[in-house]
Amino acid sequence: MGLRADIDALMGRARTDLAELVAIPSVADPRQFPPRECTRAANWVVDRFAEVGFTGLSLRETSDGSNAVYGVRPCADPDAPTVLLYAHYDVQPPLDEAEWRTPPFALTEVNGRWYGRGAADCKGNIVMHLTALRALGDDIPVNLKLIVEGSEEQGTGGLEDFVERHPGLLKADTILVCDTGNAAVGVPAATVTLRGLANVVVTVGALAGEVHSGMFGGPAPDALAALIQILSSLRDRAGNTTIAGLDNTRTWTGAPYPDAQFRADAGLHDGVALLGDGTVADMLWARPAVTVLGIDCPPVVGSAAAIQPRARARLNLRVPPGTDAAKAQDALITHLHAAAPWGVRVTVEPEALGQPFEARTGGPAYRALAAAMHESYGREMATLGQGGSIPLCNVFASTYPEAEIILIGVEEPLAAIHAPNESVDPGEIARLAHAEALFLRHYRG
Repeated sequence: MGLRADIDALMGRARTDLAELVAIPSVADPRQFPPRECTRAANWVVDRFAEVGFTGLSLRETSDGSNAVYGVRPCADPDAPTVLLYAHYDVQPPLDEAEWRTPPFALTEVNGRWYGRGAADCKGNIVMHLTALRALGDDIPVNLKLIVEGSEEQGTGGLEDFVERHPGLLKADTILVCDTGNAAVGVPAATVTLRGLANVVVTVGALAGEVHSGMFGGPAPDALAALIQILSSLRDRAGNTTIAGLDNTRTWTGAPYPDAQFRADAGLHDGVALLGDGTVADMLWARPAVTVLGIDCPPVVGSAAAIQPRARARLNLRVPPGTDAAKAQDALITHLHAAAPWGVRVTVEPEALGQPFEARTGGPAYRALAAAMHESYGREMATLGQGGSIPLCNVFASTYPEAEIILIGVEEPLAAIHAPNESVDPGEIARLAHAEALFLRHYRG
């Protein structure tokens, strides 16, 4: 049998693997799930990769307390190139379980897709690696290293610090970061840019305490209204992010993202406008974008006729390649202070920071992967940006400047990662496993 037939024959095993792994609620937040669940997931990864020939498998504790799985699989030729395979076993929390149509931690097939938290992000990529390696068997003419981290979704930087402290451990000619995805089901892609991020928490104070809205409303400043006014200044009427010092006019030169596809992927209601004066790709991958992640204020049910003395919001600024994330965060903080009305007191606490990333393309690994994708999918590999952030890529790039870093994965817009009803198309696992197997068989550095 050929590789494609071998992988097709392995898809039953792939489903079993993914069902076992999804059943482990490996959310790396001890406030929500016990840490032993992440340990269970890490040990599952150790056991499965031992089955496909990896040695020296171990749990490496990182600075944030999480465990990364590390192992190696050398080939017969020590001069052959080395490929590092990356994924993460931790997942986002399920959020509102009432919004799930299937149990979040039980892999369930619906209309040909496999549903469950982590099915795509990123446990589906772990299973993709395993399926590719099982199909190859002993026929792997490159040296392999493995790193599967356990706190990527928390953004606490454990593996980033680990790489910097142990640079020789993960050194490779090519790093396959399998935590992104395709343009659509059956449309292969490599992600070549990532936006950075700058999170802050802004707090507005106006009064010593709550006061009656009838007795004091009018002249007394309302901290919540002040916060709303500050937040509204972050976008113009067209929806462009407008922060002094940040360029919001750049354009994307890679593959387009058609409006109709984006509207369907994002689930926009009829009549709701797309934001900004650029294309969807411009707004997603080339320009800054600010999002209000949360607001601390009284809920509607239980609220009183009182003027709010304090209000707080958490903001996320996505930073495109070509912009320094630290400078973008400083610009956001300056903007928030300048936009404050009525002399209210504003404090801004920086929370998280990650630089944008731009991959080098055109090297031997990139060409080999493009050829493998074409053979597996029957069409050319597209190049995409991604609005999300993977700070680890910048650490890889600075630590291993000669390495080719290639971002691929089984995710695609219908996967609904980070949301209720996350799912994966099993065909994407099969096709990408086939492409990875072809790449590992033919890549020569």
